[in-house]
Amino acid sequence: MAKLQEFRQMSAEYSEVAEFVLVYIDEAHPTDGWKIAGSLFELPSHKTLEDRASAAQMMLKEEPQGCPVVLDNMENLANSAYAALPERLYIVLDGIVVYKGGMGPWLYKLGEVESWLKDFKEKSSNKE
Repeated sequence: MAKLQEFRQMSAEYSEVAEFVLVYIDEAHPTDGWKIAGSLFELPSHKTLEDRASAAQMMLKEEPQGCPVVLDNMENLANSAYAALPERLYIVLDGIVVYKGGMGPWLYKLGEVESWLKDFKEKSSNKE
């Protein structure tokens, strides 16, 4: 959540070379689990897809995004496939993962993604 504003700025800047999607996964710090004092939102673990949708709406109300936000299913398949909890960045090009960021929040490095996108944008414009 702390980096959503930076993510929004980056996604706006590179929207012509990449499609950005946020996948809202399981609550990282639920009140009925590993709770962190002082969290912006105090939410229990999602029991239903409606709970997850409601939590995503709260996040978007606080930090609107300029890209689609989709929900992981209740089996947490996206989270499992991409080892996403609590947050992680990926770049997928033609169905292949070309960048896998470290697990957030400490190894979540938007600068690495931005650097990759900048290089990709320059290479793409040189081909034209």
